Amino acid sequence: MPTYRILPAAAHNELVRKAYQHRGYTAAEAEDGARFCEMAATHGIRTHNAIKALHLDHLFGSAVGGCKPGAEIKVIEKKFAASEVWDAQLKLGQSVAFRAMERCMELADQYGIGQVSVDNAFHYLWGGGYVMEAAKKGYIAYTNCTSTLGEVVPFGGKFPVLGTNPHSWGLPTTDSAGFPIVIDWATSTVAMGRVQQLRRENKPLPPGAAVDAEGNPTTDPHAAQWLLPFGAHKGYGLSLLIEVMGALIGGSLPTIRGGGGHPDFKDKPLPAGEKRTSSFYFQVIHPDAIGSGLFAKGRNQAENVKAVLQDILGHGNENCMLPGQPEADNAKHTAKAGGLLFSDAEVAALNEIAEECGFAKFEAEQLPSYEV
Repeated sequence: MPTYRILPAAAHNELVRKAYQHRGYTAAEAEDGARFCEMAATHGIRTHNAIKALHLDHLFGSAVGGCKPGAEIKVIEKKFAASEVWDAQLKLGQSVAFRAMERCMELADQYGIGQVSVDNAFHYLWGGGYVMEAAKKGYIAYTNCTSTLGEVVPFGGKFPVLGTNPHSWGLPTTDSAGFPIVIDWATSTVAMGRVQQLRRENKPLPPGAAVDAEGNPTTDPHAAQWLLPFGAHKGYGLSLLIEVMGALIGGSLPTIRGGGGHPDFKDKPLPAGEKRTSSFYFQVIHPDAIGSGLFAKGRNQAENVKAVLQDILGHGNENCMLPGQPEADNAKHTAKAGGLLFSDAEVAALNEIAEECGFAKFEAEQLPSYEV
């Protein structure tokens, strides 16, 4: 059973806020950053916690002009009442995503459905968190984004051109299942954040997840250079969908996005007139907008959802897990522990962030432990 250190959420959030403000972000942006990182840690999302968020910002964000602290979102006028298009102008991705999902919910309350597309964006990290929050409020929510770098080799190919391009759905099933169903995954077998996590922990990758610099399959996270799509052609197709949606929104060539991942493009001057930013898409549906009311046996909508889930998990399938259950279970562990859970390696990584911004380091051996 893994053992973690318990870090008080207040101390964690204070560190994250200070780190973002140290890099020039506004107090509001720093608060969004802390809110997101606490949400990720609470639900056990080790691949996209504060360590990943601030590492991504350092590599591709505020340090190199890929994200601009204090930037303001510009709304691009459109004729469609339930749709909005935003130019994020390189604003912090978490701040943009929180606002976009909130706006989608407002539109869904008015029109039954709402969508916001975002151009010139910087990665928002864990999409599952945004749709989970909306689902907890009773909405059907979806988001996708083109990831910062082209680091996934397409099915049948050999050169990394696709982002890890995650899809995230949230369904309002708290009353029926005890938690919102959250279907959230990168279209690669694993996210690059997972590779980085396994490097820290010196643990192997699953087979079929990555290749080395020569294109040979590897389970060694230290040798892994590029990722592979999950499900062969199926994951490739879902990743391609996001690339094309991103192109429709305004995104450009995936090989140069984020400055380029492959040595053929990395650190090379951006071609004149080109752009390297990500694109986001958000959608929220009000359940009443799609319900026919013609439910069997006089059930209402919520009762019908519960009956369907019970049928799926019956007939010998009682041990099957619903998507979102691991996150809900991790949140219970966090609540029981009374703080956020981090491995010793993660505490060390947080201390590197603390050193950067002049925050007091955490003494791992003095933090209480918790066994999962």
